[in-house]
Amino acid sequence: MIYPIRYYGDPVLKRKAAPVTDFDGALRQLATDMIETMYDANGVGLAAPQIGINKRMFIALELAEQDSDDGDPEADADDADPADELTQDEKKARWNVLNEHVIVNPTITRREGDQYGQDGCLSLPGLFVDDMKRDDSITMSYQDVDGNAHTLTASGHFSHVLQHEYDHLEGILFFEHLPAAEQRAFKETHRQALAEMQRHSKAFLRELKEAARS
Repeated sequence: MIYPIRYYGDPVLKRKAAPVTDFDGALRQLATDMIETMYDANGVGLAAPQIGINKRMFIALELAEQDSDDGDPEADADDADPADELTQDEKKARWNVLNEHVIVNPTITRREGDQYGQDGCLSLPGLFVDDMKRDDSITMSYQDVDGNAHTLTASGHFSHVLQHEYDHLEGILFFEHLPAAEQRAFKETHRQALAEMQRHSKAFLRELKEAARS
């Protein structure tokens, strides 16, 4: 099942997600659906709040290093020709996916060093910060969909992805890491796009309420 992505302006994106307590078939199905939704949207990560589910759970792709833009998920996201869409397996091969990580109830237990890289979000489509500061290396404790405990250490791009998705569980959007003046400049520069996303979110939530009544 492919879920609609929630956009900027949807309150679920600003809410701290609740811990997962039930490790059952429904959770495993949710993980499968989130992976499908993420690939469909050409993302390298997806948090449950981004599909309107208030759970501390996200998907993160670990990619092999690439020497060019060929096989870049962001480049594929910009491909305007729907006839040129790839299947999930084709995207996995094209993007050089090493692992699909399903992360439940994560905690970052160690942060080290700095890195700077482009940051964007499926919930703010088309908007980016080119030099977002992130921790270069982190260690994360988490559970899998069966409730088993794991520890993961990551650096570079994968560390960046993990931190971005973890932020979603805390109700934090990527541009909110910018200093106050830069946040204001980001919002002003993208004022029209952000306003359109807010209108989209209000209309979508209104449709959900009407569907629930019927």
